[in-house]
Amino acid sequence: MGFSRILVPVGGSGAAEESMRLACRLARKGKAQIWSVYVITIKRSLPIDAEIESETQKAESILDHVEDVAEEEGFTVETDIVQAREAGPAIIDEAVERKVNLILMGIQHKTRFGQFSLGSVVPYVLKNAPCPVILFQK
Repeated sequence: MGFSRILVPVGGSGAAEESMRLACRLARKGKAQIWSVYVITIKRSLPIDAEIESETQKAESILDHVEDVAEEEGFTVETDIVQAREAGPAIIDEAVERKVNLILMGIQHKTRFGQFSLGSVVPYVLKNAPCPVILFQK
């Protein structure tokens, strides 16, 4: 199974680094292109293009780290910050726009009310993805 276009959505969890390393390993086999996206979710009370300095700085820091990890693995990764009302649809839009054939998402083990929880983004991506999705749990 070879992948030529890989999307790696990253967020605030500690799984971003390991996800990028795995994407680079998968990309090496097929000489794939890798994109990484950070979605800043904007509250409905704000305009969609509102600048939230703290979130932008956080996104840039995470994406810079992901670029460094890819460089260590011998890859160049394109990064982008997207502002949206919800992360799930934004990730799917990026996947469709870039015509990726793999979405690789890192998730952190978390519980909600004592039960394992994937949150809302991962199930949305799994349900609506136009390509295979790999979940990497840290």
